[in-house]
Amino acid sequence: MIIDIFTHIAPKTFLERLRALGPELGNIANRLLSVKPLYDLDLRFKAMDALPDYRQLICLPNPALEDILGPEQGRELARVANDETAELCRKHPDRFAGFSAAVYLADVDSAIAEADRAIHQLGAKGVQIYNHVAGHPLDEPRFRPFFAALAKWDRPIWLHPTRGANMKDYAAEEKSRFEMWWCFGWPYDTSVAMARLVFDGLFDRHPDIKIITHHCGGMIPFFDGRIGAGLEVLGSRTSDEDYSKVLPSLKHPHMDYFKKFYGDTAMFGATTGVKCGLDFFGAGQILFATDAPFGPIQKTFDGINGMDIDPASKQKILYGNAAKLLKL
Repeated sequence: MIIDIFTHIAPKTFLERLRALGPELGNIANRLLSVKPLYDLDLRFKAMDALPDYRQLICLPNPALEDILGPEQGRELARVANDETAELCRKHPDRFAGFSAAVYLADVDSAIAEADRAIHQLGAKGVQIYNHVAGHPLDEPRFRPFFAALAKWDRPIWLHPTRGANMKDYAAEEKSRFEMWWCFGWPYDTSVAMARLVFDGLFDRHPDIKIITHHCGGMIPFFDGRIGAGLEVLGSRTSDEDYSKVLPSLKHPHMDYFKKFYGDTAMFGATTGVKCGLDFFGAGQILFATDAPFGPIQKTFDGINGMDIDPASKQKILYGNAAKLLKL
């Protein structure tokens, strides 16, 4: 058995509604329509057949609803997506192990209500959010009730990066070039979101909260020294803000909290980063994922299957950890 914990789908009703909302959103929908396995189940299943006894956890792709929609439309599209994704899971239980619900987190109350509906009525395994909410950091106090609700329900949060070319690489330029906003910007933004949640005390408030970070924790595993020893002197490089109370306010050494996150194997088939993530998070915190249909299924599996790790750890990565998180 293999469970792919982080794959994307764009239900047809969702895409049709997105196109109907206006020209700009129609262009976004058309870009998603160009990736046919996002909505064409025949093509999707054909790709999935490359691996035996393989199922996917499905959720919406980029862009984040908060980045493109106002509150009324965002709430509506989250409901539309969740209803149709839930139906796909009911129709194809041999293909889909479940879905991660969409929410419009810019409206926290509605996001909690929709998460509640999706989980307790539609059967969602958890909720997908992004590493910022229309430019607002996840450690803003207004988002705390959302995290508290997911912790109370003991359901995981899928943390997906989002960043566009408008986040420029250099101050002298108008936008990011050569898709650096995607290649390097996404792992960076994921790492910043993780750090901000740690320093805000999320894991002290909710020690058992479960957050799955896309692309194996971004930069965190590779930069463990800078994060650990480097941030033990937090505030020494800053003169206009006082950070002296941040680390003392935490109940444990800050590095302990970073190891509480889960990392997935969606690295486009590469294994060097996965090995780094495995060393950092441990076999119990690594989940098999491909980012399909954007990332390769077979190549990702072959990479993990060929790694020099013990059979028990490999079983955890391919199935066991996901089965535990998804309560299968």
